[in-house]
Amino acid sequence: MEIDGSQKSGSGTIVRDAVALSVLTGEELCLRNIRAKRDKPGLRPQHLRGVEACSQICQGRLEGARVGSSEIWFRPGNKITGGNFNWDIGTAGSTTMLASTVLPLAIFAKEPSVYRITGGLFQDFAPSAFHLKYVLLPILKEIGVDAELDIIQPGYVPRGGGIIEIKIEPQIERLKPIILIEQGRVVGTKGIALSSLLKERRVSERMAQECQKELKAKKNYDSNIEILYDTEDKPVYEKPSIQAGASLAIWAKTDTAALIGSDMAGKLGRTAESIGRKVAKDLIEDLDTGATVDRHLADQLIPYCALAEGVSEYLIPRMTEHVETRLWLVEEMLGAKTEVKDNLIRIKGAGYWR
Repeated sequence: MEIDGSQKSGSGTIVRDAVALSVLTGEELCLRNIRAKRDKPGLRPQHLRGVEACSQICQGRLEGARVGSSEIWFRPGNKITGGNFNWDIGTAGSTTMLASTVLPLAIFAKEPSVYRITGGLFQDFAPSAFHLKYVLLPILKEIGVDAELDIIQPGYVPRGGGIIEIKIEPQIERLKPIILIEQGRVVGTKGIALSSLLKERRVSERMAQECQKELKAKKNYDSNIEILYDTEDKPVYEKPSIQAGASLAIWAKTDTAALIGSDMAGKLGRTAESIGRKVAKDLIEDLDTGATVDRHLADQLIPYCALAEGVSEYLIPRMTEHVETRLWLVEEMLGAKTEVKDNLIRIKGAGYWR
């Protein structure tokens, strides 16, 4: 199968999904014009580790894959192997993106899998480790995905060095469809405010307080945000971060089992208060659309719905390039049938089985 990476968003989403779906379908893949629409086209380190990880899991054959490559050829192996794998992105590239790339493979392996990934956990333009742990995985559990994520060490831009570990049990039956067509009433709002090596500036507390103030003023929500300070002498997780950094994540649960999340990482020149306000603002914006998923879940769920047996339906906050791209790709590679009408996504899955 030939896939043109310049289509739709022309982003790394095409790279990650195309190689993973190639493993599942067993079809050889030629991927051209990789990330053609990005400022730095071609494979970046995080994309390279993703395609290498997919190849390693299935013992496939990968050609042309290096940083900067605009074209790769991939011949998948005939078995998805479980077991322990360890990948280091080598930069602050997103560990959550790499985890999301290989997760669809692990759930169809014949043995349990444990993936330990080193890189960035909290940065712009990628869901945080908190979003993966507290929003995406709980939703996927409802359709049959048995996966847990542990944070071993926080990691931020520019040095990275963070570690996550994700444990996945193999599927015992086909994935069930996702049905989330009514937002319902918000019954609880939780969150985590984490800062590393910044305790003296009260960054975690300031992010949380500003976010809580906004949510109370705009929506009258009483939110429970856990305040965490990661220090060298008292790390929050197994190991302290190798650099200063911060991240705030919140998520709202409704009485129809919808989960809407919002998160933001710290950045030089970005105040704790501005992070708190922005995270609250994004959550409120997504809720006010009547959506049953947030702006990140909107496209993250598409591959799983396309693999599931039956028809999935859920309401997204708005149409995006990533949503459009992933819908196009699952039609091309899995034969799923998709439809979008008034922000309602409908996907007839392929009922995939190993």
